[in-house]
Amino acid sequence: MTEIIVRGYHLDGYQHVNNARYLEFLEEDRWECLAEDIDYFMQQKIAWVVANININYRLPALLGQHLVIETTVDKIGNKSSILSQIIRCKETNKIIIDAEVTFVLFDMKTNKSLPIVDDLLQKLLDSQAKLALTKT
Repeated sequence: MTEIIVRGYHLDGYQHVNNARYLEFLEEDRWECLAEDIDYFMQQKIAWVVANININYRLPALLGQHLVIETTVDKIGNKSSILSQIIRCKETNKIIIDAEVTFVLFDMKTNKSLPIVDDLLQKLLDSQAKLALTKT
């Protein structure tokens, strides 16, 4: 879970968070979720590559609001996985956006996606369990 305070430079001409900034906020929490395992992936030359993002913009986020970003692993497939992400306003507890992020694990040595098996599958299952524990 990541918390971000909305700053003036996050805003657009309409005085709410610009739609492109939400992608950065979501990415910030994905990096936070990977923090414990980043060394493993870097040593193995494996990158997490976003293949698709679907975002539902529910409410505008405004200057000074505290946004809480939560990420959960929804589905682990053979070649890709799906994360669910929610950005919620801490003050109102209302959902600002929700998103589904599809990613693949990418072998930086061969420039090809990797099947999610063995150690990689276990890492994702461990992450899924850790994320579930932090939500309860």
